[in-house]
This record gives sequence, C-alpha cells and structure tokens, in this order.
Amino acid sequence: MPPDVVPGTAKVTVFVEKGQATSLQGRPVYFFAGDEGAPSSDPIPAVSVGRFEGAVWLMESGSTSIQLTINGPDGQAEVVVPVVALSTATRDMPAGTGVGLAVMGVLLLVMMITIIGASNADGIGVMSPRKRLTGMIAGGLVLVLMLTGGRSWWNSWADDYRTYQLYKPVPLISSAIPQNGQTVLTIQPDTTGFAQNRSRRRDFNLLIPDHGKLMHAFIVRVDQGMDAFAHLHPERTDSLHFTSRLPQLPGGKYLLFADVVYRSGYAETLTDTLELPAIKQSAAQAAQVRPTDPDDSFLITEPMGVKQDVVGKLHLDDNMVACGKPGASMKLSDGSTMVWTDKPGKVLDAGKLYTLKFAVADPAGKAATLEPYLGMGGHAAILRSDGTVYIHLHPIGTYSMAAEDLLNQRIADTSRTAPKLNGPRFRDSVDTYLAQLKTMPEGQKNKLLQAEMGTMDHPMNANNMVVFPYAFPRAGHYRIWVQVKREGKVLTGAFDTQVM
Repeated sequence: MPPDVVPGTAKVTVFVEKGQATSLQGRPVYFFAGDEGAPSSDPIPAVSVGRFEGAVWLMESGSTSIQLTINGPDGQAEVVVPVVALSTATRDMPAGTGVGLAVMGVLLLVMMITIIGASNADGIGVMSPRKRLTGMIAGGLVLVLMLTGGRSWWNSWADDYRTYQLYKPVPLISSAIPQNGQTVLTIQPDTTGFAQNRSRRRDFNLLIPDHGKLMHAFIVRVDQGMDAFAHLHPERTDSLHFTSRLPQLPGGKYLLFADVVYRSGYAETLTDTLELPAIKQSAAQAAQVRPTDPDDSFLITEPMGVKQDVVGKLHLDDNMVACGKPGASMKLSDGSTMVWTDKPGKVLDAGKLYTLKFAVADPAGKAATLEPYLGMGGHAAILRSDGTVYIHLHPIGTYSMAAEDLLNQRIADTSRTAPKLNGPRFRDSVDTYLAQLKTMPEGQKNKLLQAEMGTMDHPMNANNMVVFPYAFPRAGHYRIWVQVKREGKVLTGAFDTQVM
C-alpha cells in the first residue's frame, strides 16, 4: 500500500504461496533514477509462515517499483512490483500538539533574547544594564525577522505542495453523439492549465499499450443500479482524441473510467460522467452495428439491489451452495454458466485479501475450455455502488502488466537517467505496432502479448477457471464484472457482494 503523502512509507505485505522463503528484502527503484540511483534494500520481516510485512520509504513521486529479493533453500528470486507514488492528502497538526509547540517556541524565544542580552552586557568592566537592554531589543528584532522569514518559507512550501505535489487528476472532455444509428464515444483529456501547473502536465504522445490496447475504457450506467456495462478499447485519432463506437447500450447516466499507461510505467485512471442518448434502432440498423475493436464487450443485466422475493440478498449473489460454501452463478450470453466458487461468506471483510475464483461450465454442465483474453486468463472490473471505488483487476493483481515490463527493463538498464523521447515520433511507432497487432491471428497475438507481460508468470490455473486476488478497501456494496473468452467470444458475468 503506497503512502498518501510523499515522502512516506509504503506498507509492503508479501505472501509466498509456493516454496519456502527464509528472508526477504525490498527497495524502491524509481523509473527516472533507475537501478544506479536506487537506495539499498531493507529487510522485510516474517510475521508468519509464508507471510512478510514491512515498510519501504518512498522519497520521490511518480512511477516507482518495489524490488523484492526473496531468499530460500531453492536459491534467490527477484520480483518487481509497479507502484505509483503520489501525494493525495495533507496532514493537519493536532490542536494539542500545536499548542504545546507554540508554548515551547515562546519559551525558547524568551530564553534566547535573555541570553543575547546577557552576553552583550557581559564585557570587560562593569556590566551595563543599558547594553543588556539594547542587546535584548536587537536580538529580539533579529529573531522576529528570522521567524517571519521561516514562516514565509513554510507557507510557500505548503502552497507549492498543494499546487504542484498534491495529485490532481486530469479531467476528461467526453461526449456520446448519435451517428448513423449508432452512438460514438469521444474521449479527450482536458489540457487546460498544463502550462501553469506542472503536476497536471502529461505528454499523451507517450502512452504505451497495455494488453495490446492503448486505452481500456469501462462505462457503467449508474442511474439504474449499474445494470449496463461495457469494456471498450477506443482508437487514437491524434495525441488527445480517442473514439469508440458504442454497443447497443440503453440511454442514461454513465460513469466512465479510462485506464492508460505512460512510457515511464506511470498508470492512471481518468474519469468522467456521460449522458448516453436513447437510440431507437431498426433490425437492419442493429445488424449493422460493429464495434471499434473486436475485443470490445458489453453486458445488460439486472440492476443492483434487493430481490423482491428475498430480503437481505443482493441480485445475482448467494443463489447457490457448493461444497457447503455460499456461491453465485449467472447464465452467460452463449448459454454457459459462470460460477463464483469458494466464496468465504455472504458478507466479506474490508481490507482482507481474498482469492476470487470464477469457473465456467458449458451448457451441458461440463467444464468449459477458456481461451486467453488479451493475453491473460481473464479480466475483472470492480465498482462500489456509489462509484467511489473502482479497479481494473487481473489474475496477477491490480497493477498494469505494461508497467511491470517497463520497470523491469529500466532496472536492467545501467544508465543513471532515462533518455528523453520525441513525443510525436514515439506516438507514430506505437500506432504502427498496434496496427500490426490487429492483423495477427489470435493465437500469435496472444503469444506476443504474454511475452510482453514482464517476468512474472501469468498462467491459467485451470482451463475453465479464472482467479483474482483482491482486498476490498472499504465497506459497502460492490458489483464485480468478470470477463473471459470462449470459442472466440468475450463473455461477461456480473456478481454483487456486500463488504463490511
């Protein structure tokens, strides 16, 4: 867990699931400083068998990684975990502490003025009360001037922190406009104020693909209980504009979450609200609807809420029991069934790490063979009912695979600083790569994407199951959309749960 104020300490918890680990060390490696500019490792102590917990100081904001060195009987292994270090909060001094420090400050000031007066009067000859008083007045004036200057410096530093160091998300200018019987979504980062505020500045020429897509956009209808969902991959028309033809979604108010990764490994989610128009389509028009990207997908299902005939249960949740444990199942668009297996309980605990397991059975009830989806076993999106918690989740965790790969490369690089790139030239090279990726057969594309996903293993543990590690950060009601691929088609399941 990264700190909310930088410099600060990141809480590191490591679970060793396979093998034995006797010791573990961690250190921060900043993208722009690289391995040569990184500090030495600190030990992360074991708190139980296979579990280590400790703290790592993060001294710089921006794209960072925690490099973990694991030692055990089988040798040594290294893992690099991307971290985005950002100041997202300010600290207010407790009133009691402020009063105490003020009292001690006044006492120290009086003592210093007294000492200055005594030293000024304590010369050769008879001690002069006049010299003592003059020294005290002069010393007091000098100290007041020093304190005034110190206060001015402190206020200036605090203003700089709030203006430049405190994270401010880049707003989006997004719209959904009907065109030829289909709604077209346009997404544009708002660059207003970039020249005056360096903390908001982004070079959108330096975006890199993650899972073969430059942007992962999720839209969810929120005025009808999160009943409509889409996972889109907008195309870039220039450095600031992205467009996507929307599937047949109902009109209403939607939340938009756009995930992007920059060349430094800095991953960011840009957010906005959308008003989608209600479009009436004929059968012929509906048949002509084509997604912008073949991996785009959507789901329209029951709204989140309480079933009319069952009090206290959320939609799509706890409708089955498997091996004595509560579970949930949902019919998918191809007739297969997705099951949330091994659910620990009807209500989950906030802050506790869970392994969320979802299995798919074909229409005959047999284990369905799943295919890689964007190079991975599956994807998930989790959203709190009020929209305040969102995560794009992968089988390996919450971070970007592209960021992991970049930071691994940066650590292997021996240069002290990262080279500057020509933005437009870099953008053209990325667009060329994405165009080539679209022409590849699915199997070849997945092999390439898997090879680009860093040094960690991203296996599918079972051919009909996808597993996600996650800890819900806050209490509340959550909806989980789970996406897998079967027989060339992206399938989406939706599950609700309560967290206390």
